[in-house]
Amino acid sequence: MNRISALHGSQSSLVIEQAPAGLLWRYWGPRLPDDFRSGPWLEFARPVPTFSLDVPVPLHLVPTFGLGWYGQSALLAHRAGRDFAQGFGQCDVVQHGQHLACKLLDTVAGIELCVDLVLDPATDVIEIRTMVTNIGTAVLDVQWLAAATLPLPDDASAVRHFSGRHNREFAEHTDALGHGIWLRENRHGITSHGHFPGAVVLLPGTTDDDGTAYGAQIAWSGNHRQLIERLDDGRSQWQLGGWLAPGEVRLAPGERHESPAVLATCSTAGLGGVARNFHGALRQRLGWPGGTMRPRPVLINSWEGFYFDHDPDRMMALADAAARIGVERFVLDDGWFAGRDDDRTSLGDWWVDGRKYPDGLKPLADHVRGLGMEFGLWVEPEMISPNSDLFRAHPDWALQLAGRPLATARHQLVLDLTRPEVGDYLFDRLAALVAELGVDYLKWDHNRDLAPAGDAAGRAAYTAQVRSTWALMARLRSSFPDLEIESCAGGGGRIDAGIAAHVNRFWASDCIDARLRIGLQRGFQQFLPPEVMGAHIGAERCHTTGRRFSLAFQALVACQGHLGLEFDLTQLDADEQAKLAGWIGFYKEHRHLLHGGDVWAGEGSDGVAWHAAGSADEYLLLVYRTEVMQQRHASPLRLPFLHDGTWRIAEVRPGERRAETDYSGAWLAQAGLPIPPGLPDTATAWHMARL
Repeated sequence: MNRISALHGSQSSLVIEQAPAGLLWRYWGPRLPDDFRSGPWLEFARPVPTFSLDVPVPLHLVPTFGLGWYGQSALLAHRAGRDFAQGFGQCDVVQHGQHLACKLLDTVAGIELCVDLVLDPATDVIEIRTMVTNIGTAVLDVQWLAAATLPLPDDASAVRHFSGRHNREFAEHTDALGHGIWLRENRHGITSHGHFPGAVVLLPGTTDDDGTAYGAQIAWSGNHRQLIERLDDGRSQWQLGGWLAPGEVRLAPGERHESPAVLATCSTAGLGGVARNFHGALRQRLGWPGGTMRPRPVLINSWEGFYFDHDPDRMMALADAAARIGVERFVLDDGWFAGRDDDRTSLGDWWVDGRKYPDGLKPLADHVRGLGMEFGLWVEPEMISPNSDLFRAHPDWALQLAGRPLATARHQLVLDLTRPEVGDYLFDRLAALVAELGVDYLKWDHNRDLAPAGDAAGRAAYTAQVRSTWALMARLRSSFPDLEIESCAGGGGRIDAGIAAHVNRFWASDCIDARLRIGLQRGFQQFLPPEVMGAHIGAERCHTTGRRFSLAFQALVACQGHLGLEFDLTQLDADEQAKLAGWIGFYKEHRHLLHGGDVWAGEGSDGVAWHAAGSADEYLLLVYRTEVMQQRHASPLRLPFLHDGTWRIAEVRPGERRAETDYSGAWLAQAGLPIPPGLPDTATAWHMARL
């Protein structure tokens, strides 16, 4: 007997039909009434096309290969070449509020699938994961298991996705969807710089702030795959999951494999609506010390100011200069541990270099805390240098494959965290540092892809390596509940919703070129909230691009996220220090708006981009001009989020608020806010309060 199971959010609904053939996708899209009627059952609602099975197979919750479904399969598995075709006609759905627990059974192939779907009404984000269990009598080889298969409407026309490289993450691309397959795969072993594990699907006419958009992201820090395929009924299916290496998942009888989670959302408020939904969902996953986010502290990082050139007196002088201008956290970056004079040595030897710090790091850590700042430390726990005491003692601890060369990157190898003894060694070394120095914050780096990635048995270890890394982070934070961790992987190589449950900050890119960062940070915030996005003010001349930017422009770009500084402050004169202190004060004054609230973003005409953050009654608006003006007069900037009420608006600068003007929200949305002309790479900020 057919029956319908539905979940409703504030903006969206999903509907699954339980039919004799199995669980079928009926709908995912804008909100339906609670008492909707779905009409005829999907199996019988359409005539049979010519040259088709007499009973065509519609889109299942988990479409599978071999029994009449000719599209991409969500499961590819076999048992020594047999049981390659699966059919899950036996199924059961149990609904508990906003949770659908779906069990699908194939007694012929000896496979059980469990699919969990949970829709959070507050964010309109669905969390979906799938688990496969071998209920047969022989080993089951799993080649592919989609965490989620999502239906898209027949007018889905384009997909917005993000690629890039080291120093150029979150490069935006929009591809038209047609009759072919749109496919993105990542096999780097970590989330990667070049393949963010998510995308947004657009309907015709969808904009930054209007129209229907569908977003999804894989909560996973390893290999991943997503594809969109047009189906015979005009709809499309969107599959997302962890990409599996050959032989990586071989299930003995009774064993199971669980996919990563997928977060998916539908919004009728365009790209911005998708972003705000994701922000709400990610904020629920973040594990803040004490349970709630405190104001994100301004930090200073030593890297671009000093690189490997460490000296206790210079670092203490840097701390002194930072404390004077209002910095709240000091982070000692790479170069502090045994023999670490460059990137060719010592990873794994996690004890202090006595040549650089004859008395250890305790005097520096105590000095930093005596100035009222927190103390942070850079580590790269998953890595090992061939030139290290650890490798000389345990060469077998590196991920490797017998008969294959040990391929280095940045002169380093990757530790096999699937070995319990490796995890125990790293925990003991890191825990000793945190306890001895009172470390408040670890900048946790990962500076290479995985290749080769064989475990002790010579099998692919990609999935297990990710889970072991997460487990090590969880173990540390359980032992030190106040510890915060930053996820860095050569900048933005490990940014995803999976590791977000274990970290409190992401280093979005090693490139802090302010002009480049405007688009990069917008791409980041399409999926994750601004309070976990590391954004720094650097030297006037950017170290990665060579371009020069004013302090004001850098500050107003970096203020979008979790503000930091990354250059040698001791080289500033008194006037420069005062100006920088002013911008730090500006950030502190407005971070209650910048973090934790709604984010709106868009582009104006003539090279203008904008970012607004806050609540329904108060916003900070940041306006950037990136190109030479072509017009003689600047066009007013339309602000679609201010559609009603009366607003008092003033341009704001450090310690200064200019003349206030009152506007109707409808006027600002339709006619726009007058903005001043400006040179390229300049910015202005506006405080906006509802009267």
